[in-house]
Amino acid sequence: MISIVMADDHPMIREGIKSMIEKYANLKVLGEASGGARALELVEKLRPDVLLLDLRMPDMSGSDVARKTLQISPDTKILILTMYDTDRDILAAIEAGASGYVLKDIEPFRLAEAIRATASGRTVLDERAARAVTQSVRGGSSTDGGVEELSEQEKRVLALAAEGMTNRQIATALGVGAATVKTYFSRAFAKLDVVDRTSAVVEAMRRGEIDA
Repeated sequence: MISIVMADDHPMIREGIKSMIEKYANLKVLGEASGGARALELVEKLRPDVLLLDLRMPDMSGSDVARKTLQISPDTKILILTMYDTDRDILAAIEAGASGYVLKDIEPFRLAEAIRATASGRTVLDERAARAVTQSVRGGSSTDGGVEELSEQEKRVLALAAEGMTNRQIATALGVGAATVKTYFSRAFAKLDVVDRTSAVVEAMRRGEIDA
């Protein structure tokens, strides 16, 4: 069973999403919050597998909630569920530790898939939102001067991670061992100056080294 806390300031949206989520037998909403402070209280109390988080709430930003969630409950994964596909707050939330984001018009079964993927530690990036964020921060050139570029294998690994593949699936797709995939990730993290898969994917997109 995957346990979930939802944070959204619109009661009708929360109710609709909860009803949609709980049609799937292995997903359970443990608590709902209309603001960031309440969401953090529930995370601390319930230690959910996934925090389903809106970006805009009355008392704090989604990025602040994401950052504090990981301080309170490091094992809780964060999935942004938003209507803002052009807002740089999305990127800020990912940089703060969110595992990914999807838009609120997502089909129910895809939302369930995104929650499962997030709970398992996989990267979840909505294609439209990823493209919008990438375009908003790219700023002209695909890479910064003096920055070490990714190898072709590192690019392939990150591109497959952007599709939601696990390390094992990436290893199978590339015909290499799981340890080799971890090595590619480690090298990519160092080159991109990031510490996790999601940030690596977003930064590689920002630089234009993988497609958004």
